[in-house]
Amino acid sequence: MPGLLINIDVPALAAGEAFYTAALGLTVGRRFDEDIVELLGSDVPIYLIVKPAGSAIGPVGDATRVYARHWTPVHPDFSVDDLDNAVARALAAGAVQEGPTLDLPYGRQAMFADPSAMVSA
Repeated sequence: MPGLLINIDVPALAAGEAFYTAALGLTVGRRFDEDIVELLGSDVPIYLIVKPAGSAIGPVGDATRVYARHWTPVHPDFSVDDLDNAVARALAAGAVQEGPTLDLPYGRQAMFADPSAMVSA
């Protein structure tokens, strides 16, 4: 069975590290030069990788990274024991809550954008 890890592109490593450690209580694991940091404390490791706005998304095509808010079918969801505390912690770390906290048939849910997603390229 394949393993899973999560890579999150960020425009600035220090800001990304500060946000994800404060918002989620993750801790720094390994550092791979000045462009990659491993965050621990979730079910799988999360790697923040510096990729400047405007840099190529892949080796084929001419698409470039844009950190303005966008939709994607793949996104991390974090389950927590205390949603109200997690909402307060995420907001204090700079997250932008997108809509109200919802009571759904399968549980409570709150959606956020990381602060780097609110920066236009």
